[in-house]
Amino acid sequence: MAQTVAAVRGGTRPSLMAAPEGRRARQVLGERVLLGLLAASSLVAILTTVGIALSLLFETLRFLDAVPLFDFLFGLNWSPQIAIREDQVGSSGAFGVIPLLVGTGLIAAVAMTVAGPLGLLSAIYLAEYASPRARSFAKPILEILAGIPTVVYGFFAVLVVAPFVRDSSEAVGFEVSSESALAAGVVMGVMIVPIVSSIADDVISAVPQSLREGAYGLGATKSETVRDIVLPAALPGIGGALLLGVSRAIGETMIVVMAAGLSAHLTVNPLQAVTTVTVQMVALLTGDQEFDSPKTLAAFALGLLLFIATLILNLIALMLVRRYRERYD
Repeated sequence: MAQTVAAVRGGTRPSLMAAPEGRRARQVLGERVLLGLLAASSLVAILTTVGIALSLLFETLRFLDAVPLFDFLFGLNWSPQIAIREDQVGSSGAFGVIPLLVGTGLIAAVAMTVAGPLGLLSAIYLAEYASPRARSFAKPILEILAGIPTVVYGFFAVLVVAPFVRDSSEAVGFEVSSESALAAGVVMGVMIVPIVSSIADDVISAVPQSLREGAYGLGATKSETVRDIVLPAALPGIGGALLLGVSRAIGETMIVVMAAGLSAHLTVNPLQAVTTVTVQMVALLTGDQEFDSPKTLAAFALGLLLFIATLILNLIALMLVRRYRERYD
C-alpha cells in the first residue's frame, strides 16, 4: 500500500500511463494498415493498366511477324480473311488499317458535331442563365442520358434515326445506304452530350466571380460577359471536355455495329456504311478463333493502336484541364 501511494505521489502511475500509449500504438498500426490498403489499391490499378498494355504489345509483335508494319499502318484495304488451307480463296488477307481509321474518325466527327454545340450550349445555360430551381431539375435529367445502355441507343439509331436519315436523303436525291455513318454519329453525339456538358459546366462555374463583376462594372451585358470573359477564361477546360468526348466516341462499339455496319469502306461520305476499329476487334474475336492466326492477332494490333490513340487524347485533355485549374486555383 505504501509503495502504491509513493508511486502515485511520484507521478509515475504506471497503469494510467500505459493505457494512452497502448491506444496510440493501436492507432498507428491502424493507420499503417489503412495506408497499405490504399497503396495496394493504387498498385492494382497501375499493374492492371501495365498488364493490358504489355499483353497488347506482345500479341501485336506476333502479328507484325506475319504482317509488315508498313502494310498494316498504311494499307488501303481491310479484309482479314485467312483461309485454313492454301488452296482456298482468300488465303492471303489484307490488313490495311486506313479504312478503319477513316471510318472511326468520320463517325467521331459526326458525333462531336452534335455533342460539341449541344453540350457546350447546355453547359452555358446551366452555369450562367438557369435559376437554381431550373438547374436542379435540368442537370439530373441531362445526366440520365449517360446512364442509358449503349445497346438502347443502338436500337434507337436502327429504328428511328437510320430510317429518318434514309428517307430524308432520298427525298432530296441523295443515295443513302441502309446503314450509315451519319445515323450512328448522330445518336453517338446525343450519348456524349452529358460528358461534354458536365465537364464544361464545371469549368465554366469555376471561373472566378470577380471576372464577371469586373465586366459588369465596365458596362458589359450578360451575353457579352459570357462571350468575351467567361468562355475565353474557361477555354482550356472546354477543350479538355471536347477531347474526352472524342475519346469516348472513338471507343464506342454497339451503336456502330447496329447503325453503321461492318463493311470496311474507305470513304468520307457520311451517308455510306463504314466501320470502326472497335467493331472490327469484336468481329475478329467473335466465335471460335485460333490465336496463332494473323486474323485473330490483328485484333490485338488494333487494340494497341486504339489504346495509344485514346491515351494521347486523354493526356492532352487532362493537361488542358489541369492548366486551367492551376490558373484560377
